[in-house]
Amino acid sequence: MAKLRNNLAIIFVCIILGIILAIQFKTVNKTVGSGVIPTQRAQQLVLELKKLTEERDRLIQELDKVESKLKQYEDEAAKESVYVENLTEELEKYRIFAGYEKVHGPGIIITVEDPPLEVQFGDETSVIVNNYQFLLEIISNLNAAGAEAISINGQRYTNYTEIVQVGTHVNINGVSFNPPFIIKAIGKPEILEAALRIKGGIIWYMENMFNLDVQIKAEDNIEIPRYTKIKEFRYAKPVDELPN
Repeated sequence: MAKLRNNLAIIFVCIILGIILAIQFKTVNKTVGSGVIPTQRAQQLVLELKKLTEERDRLIQELDKVESKLKQYEDEAAKESVYVENLTEELEKYRIFAGYEKVHGPGIIITVEDPPLEVQFGDETSVIVNNYQFLLEIISNLNAAGAEAISINGQRYTNYTEIVQVGTHVNINGVSFNPPFIIKAIGKPEILEAALRIKGGIIWYMENMFNLDVQIKAEDNIEIPRYTKIKEFRYAKPVDELPN
């Protein structure tokens, strides 16, 4: 019964969180779609967005508390059964693989900044925003080099992460960001950095062809947050029986 109540609590919190995110997305869409808006209205929308963001963060904290309590019950049950303990360990492993667990370990931090104003050409729009595909190439190189977990501007990168340009900013997991872009990756620092520093590779190209400021720093302990969006499968179903 205790586990059932906690599962229901998680579902309730996720529903509320989804509603708030939908309202936030709708508010931002209205703002962008309506072009230039009066200053007073813009300030009002900023305040509403701030309230929704704070409410979202509060609900995420509540969800963390409920999940912590659920984990406590799972740990207690695992002590009573070796079988359950093994299942719990397997579940923990796959949650880490999927990005639904906060992780830490050695790795590198890559910071990407726009060129100084005196070397920029044309208008004042962000160079890295207009070439956001460079961020995707960096992540692709990190994955190829064996990175075990990646985040960008505090957003966990998973198979379901969307990185797209929206106007003058980049949306990551539905959250808008402007430069600088800070990418964290957990893995062997020397291997990760070497994969990016190859002559003629992505970092070389960004620095020499676009004057982008790219800094790479190795760290002994990097913390990467968990993926917080809820993924619902509408079409994929589990296979009960394999065909003969």
